[in-house]
Amino acid sequence: QVHLVESGGGLVQPGGSLGLSCAASGTIISISAMGWYRQAPGKERESVAVISSGGSTNYGDSVKGRFTISRDNAKNMVYLQMNNLKPEDTAVYYCNAVAQSSRYFGNRAYWGQGTQVTISS
Repeated sequence: QVHLVESGGGLVQPGGSLGLSCAASGTIISISAMGWYRQAPGKERESVAVISSGGSTNYGDSVKGRFTISRDNAKNMVYLQMNNLKPEDTAVYYCNAVAQSSRYFGNRAYWGQGTQVTISS
């Protein structure tokens, strides 16, 4: 099994910045895509940013130009730099990884426990 642990959440004023980190551990054969998702109270979980093993990225429309996703393949980590934060960004942010953990199975989706990000004045 692959374990994902997020860190870096907290309280930030509108217009501020915050960086999130996610570390993958456990039995890892390979990791393909990694990404960040978020869920606000009363809303469905949405994709924030995704990055492939080769470094190509895809961002949600609401965060384009403000957020940047990156990864360190050697460390099995993925990061999310969030700038010009808005109250609408308030949500629990979850780390996701599509990875192979067993020789008996192919890629599976794994999720972290989530970290709270609150944007408020």
